Amino acid sequence: MTDITPVLLAGGSGTRLWPLSRKSYPKQFSRLLGEESLFQASALRLAGKEEGLSFAKPVVLTNSDFRFIVTEQLAEVGIDPGAVLIEPEGRNTAPAALAAALHLAAEDPERIMLVAPSDHHIPDTDAFRAAIARGIAAVEAGKLVTFGITPTWAETGYGYLELEGPPEDGAAQPLARFVEKPDAERAAEMLSAGNYLWNAGIFLFRVRDILAAFEAHAPGLMEPVGTAVTEAATDLGFLRLDPAAWANAEDISIDYAVMEKADNLSVVPFSAHWSDLGGWDAVWRESGPDGRGVTLSGDATAIDCDDTLLRSESDRLEVVGIGLKNIMAVAMNDAVLVADMSRAQDVKKAVTALKEKGSSQATHFPKDHRPWGYFESLVVGPRFQVKRIMVHPGASLSLQSHFHRSEHWIVVEGTAKVTVDEEVTLVTENQSVYIPLGAVHRMENPGKVPMVLIEVQTGAYVGEDDIVRYQDVYSRGQGERG
Repeated sequence: MTDITPVLLAGGSGTRLWPLSRKSYPKQFSRLLGEESLFQASALRLAGKEEGLSFAKPVVLTNSDFRFIVTEQLAEVGIDPGAVLIEPEGRNTAPAALAAALHLAAEDPERIMLVAPSDHHIPDTDAFRAAIARGIAAVEAGKLVTFGITPTWAETGYGYLELEGPPEDGAAQPLARFVEKPDAERAAEMLSAGNYLWNAGIFLFRVRDILAAFEAHAPGLMEPVGTAVTEAATDLGFLRLDPAAWANAEDISIDYAVMEKADNLSVVPFSAHWSDLGGWDAVWRESGPDGRGVTLSGDATAIDCDDTLLRSESDRLEVVGIGLKNIMAVAMNDAVLVADMSRAQDVKKAVTALKEKGSSQATHFPKDHRPWGYFESLVVGPRFQVKRIMVHPGASLSLQSHFHRSEHWIVVEGTAKVTVDEEVTLVTENQSVYIPLGAVHRMENPGKVPMVLIEVQTGAYVGEDDIVRYQDVYSRGQGERG
């Protein structure tokens, strides 16, 4: 039985799946293709014992805003995480993989680690685990193993791996070279050649071997990332990498930093189904279009449409398409995307344009997830805001006050334990409580079911950064998120 530690990279923003995927809540945490999020599916794929493999608790690389989402989603599927490393800022995959390797090296430099994005779709778990098993012999021989996907069309959005010969299903094979994303003509040539695979960005190696590769090919990363790990601070079970050292690490992918320079690479071909869900066209394909090429999600209706994706992410919005062809339409409470399917890779341009005009929809999700639950704004005016707030059973918001607003809370589901200055009361369904401006207050859910309330804020300023925290069970600092 071979022991493997999964390393899940969960810090990306996925702008090509806007408006569902945004910086504040990216695609890996969304339920794009089923009841589980992509992150949950990735963790389950690399858990338990099977095919002669035993998977240890996963190491997760993410950022501070997502740390509680990570632990909450893992708990929902019954997975106890190992270390959750908090990146102070995104520095790409090379520093992330190196940080995980250095962390694991302190326990066992002989350990095998599998580094994988957490937003890929691989429905055949058994086939993927079998592919991992085929790479073990190469890893034990000191190789750095990557996984290549057998191409099924001339894709221009992926990088490729060139093999020295045609792909074989039996074992890992030597890698000739990495190939950058090609144009359409070159992609067609590589598809016909038969010895090229899509680069999946998934890697398998021993800890000591990948550390040796970094020392040989990216020595400039060793000191800043090493210091970030050794000076990391423990915070409620999370490991916060040192921000000053981390800021000095180069922003670079593991491909550019190490893999394209190493001479001990092997490739395991993988011919089962895989997708990186890198655009709405990919989601359309993976959703199983009907006989006319139409996929529907949520409250959506298609009339006389062909090759079209219609998706509603709001229970208050019905999306209706009539006579559409080759169109993707995705609707949320605060933003709607309508585009030709052939322009799926250009969706990130919309995010750039929205950022330039200062639109919050570019980066902020309408439902704001917090460690205690979530809130969403229903109505925002110049001097007021109405929110819906959900608090998990047993969870509580920080003890806090505001300089510029008062609040009125109306409980609509469950029971709230409310502190206002020195007074503590239980507020049940259909009851309300008033929080005067400047009052020190806290909201808790003492029950066994989720608690939902409507909050009405009034005042000169209703921004999320008008908050002073006095006590917080989640050890957040001051400001919007702390």
